[in-house]
Amino acid sequence: MKTYDIEVQRLKSIRHDKGLIEVGIAALVLPRAARDDAAGEASSCLRLPADQARALLALLKQQFAELDKLQPRSRRSGRA
Repeated sequence: MKTYDIEVQRLKSIRHDKGLIEVGIAALVLPRAARDDAAGEASSCLRLPADQARALLALLKQQFAELDKLQPRSRRSGRA
């Protein structure tokens, strides 16, 4: 499995469509050198500055709120 280091340079857009949230970003994607870590399995890493992480969190909260508005009232009540 190939792994990558993904560095977000700029958040461009965020939208949702039919249950899928799409985030437009400008990013630098570099292959990660293979390591012999016994502690964990291979995975990619997403890095973004704290201010962009806060902006992303705020945008995601907004998108989830919009998705929740689309749910029927009976599904928003919190009852299972």
